[in-house]
Amino acid sequence: MTVKLHARQQGSGAHLISLHGLFGSLENLGMINRILGNELCVHGLDLRNHGRSPHSREMNYVAMAGDVLEYLDEQQLDQVYLLGHSMGGKVAMTLALKHPRRIAGLVVIDIAPVTYYQRHHDRILAGLSSIDLNGLSQRNQADQHLSHFVAEKEIRQFLLKNLYKNDQGLYGWRANLGVIAEHYQEIMSGQQSEYPFKGKTLFIKAGDSDYLVPEHQEVTLKLFPNAQVKIITGAGHWVHAQKPDLVSRTILRFLTP
Repeated sequence: MTVKLHARQQGSGAHLISLHGLFGSLENLGMINRILGNELCVHGLDLRNHGRSPHSREMNYVAMAGDVLEYLDEQQLDQVYLLGHSMGGKVAMTLALKHPRRIAGLVVIDIAPVTYYQRHHDRILAGLSSIDLNGLSQRNQADQHLSHFVAEKEIRQFLLKNLYKNDQGLYGWRANLGVIAEHYQEIMSGQQSEYPFKGKTLFIKAGDSDYLVPEHQEVTLKLFPNAQVKIITGAGHWVHAQKPDLVSRTILRFLTP
């Protein structure tokens, strides 16, 4: 069953759907969405179990792609550009493979259509899940607790954007941590399709990241035979946040030559 996704629209022109990564929200692509919005109509979406979109017990790429497809239908968007980072890139690839006619062009940031076996997020899930929300009176208490699990302050700041206060003044999580942990292997799974997506496709690789490596080339080109790759040097997996201007220019050159 699909869920109705929370969205933010900005700009005008050809329509671009922007999809964030794991533990994120539409805010995490906010900088490049604003830049791209100068030339395109950008729809930033919160994927299910993230941001302000509904929670669901189901968490897989077919379901998440279905949510985005329903959004396209509701907005009467016959054909769009798709942009996705990390998990959002996998949602975008799944949608392009299943409904290629609806996709005018695809941009995938620092992820491949392969299964990732290394459990990068176990300590993150453990740290977030062990925060006592009932005993929390200040956000910095959550940061202090999380620092025992995640050393990098900028990553903690990103993760704690999920922490919010409800109308009763109680803290809660926007990300559905229990379902994410339960379906983690599905989130790390690769994309499969009998037929490739033959539309124009750009993979943006972060130079200092190991999420998109030469060993992924064969599988990637089998599914996306018209793919190009652009490398952004001096940036890690969150390349869109570290070098938003360069990433945005790269995307615009590709989509609007």
